[in-house]
Amino acid sequence: MSLAAARFATSRAVRGRVATGGQRRSAQTIPRLGTEEEMKAEAVAQLRARIARQKEIESKTHKPMSEELDEMWKWVKISIMVAAPVSVLACIKDVLTIEHDHRKPGPEPDYMQIRTKPFPWECENCALFDLGCWKQCRAEKAAEAAGN
Repeated sequence: MSLAAARFATSRAVRGRVATGGQRRSAQTIPRLGTEEEMKAEAVAQLRARIARQKEIESKTHKPMSEELDEMWKWVKISIMVAAPVSVLACIKDVLTIEHDHRKPGPEPDYMQIRTKPFPWECENCALFDLGCWKQCRAEKAAEAAGN
C-alpha cells in the first residue's frame, strides 16, 4: 500500500468515526417507513417521549416559587449583614487614616500653567476655582479702572 493510499484510508476511517461516534442520539427524528397510520403513531410516540423527558429534566431542576423567594431573601439578608459592617468599617478607616492632600499655597510651577489659549472668562489666567487668583485679578482690574 502506498503512502497516499494509507493516508486516504486513515482520514476516511477517522471521518467515519467522527460522523457516527461523535454524537449519540437517543431520539429518532424520522419515523420508520410503514403505513401512514404507523408512521403517525410512531411520530406521536416520539414527541410524547421527548416531552416526557423535558418534563423530567425540568422537574429535577425546578423549585416552587416559595422556595425561590425564601432563597432570594436569605441572600439579601446575608448581603446586608456583610455589606453594612464592611461599609461602616471602611468609612471609619478612611476618616481616621487617610488625609486628603490639598494643593500647597503659593504660585504653581511653570509646567502647570501652560495655556494654549486664555480661559473664556474675565480673568483669563485664573483657573475657575482658584479664588486667590480671582481676588488678585479683580483688585488689579479695579486699580486700573481707578487709575484711568
